[in-house]
Amino acid sequence: MKLVSVFVVFVLLLQAFAEAALVASSPEHSLTSVDDEIDLHKKAHHPKKINCSYACSRRCRKASRKKVCLRACKACCKRCHCVPPGTYGNKNMCACYARLKTHGHKPKCP
Repeated sequence: MKLVSVFVVFVLLLQAFAEAALVASSPEHSLTSVDDEIDLHKKAHHPKKINCSYACSRRCRKASRKKVCLRACKACCKRCHCVPPGTYGNKNMCACYARLKTHGHKPKCP
């Protein structure tokens, strides 16, 4: 009985090594292609970082309620990674910034 179980384990290990060698030798599963795919994937999900504090202080410098403006602007900036130029308008420069709405369906971003 022990001899049979040792033989089965040996055959399973031999099969596992054979499959590993087959996968390693195939060109479509090479490590360089996997590394390239990972690099491309990372680039797609990490947009350019901006200094939200500076951009929002510039955007809200003429607002009558600066703290409210800064809080909303920073929330929008963190989500969209952009702030439109100037102190008012120009939302077409940052489509995500223009799309965000409050629960009352009003524009969220100043």
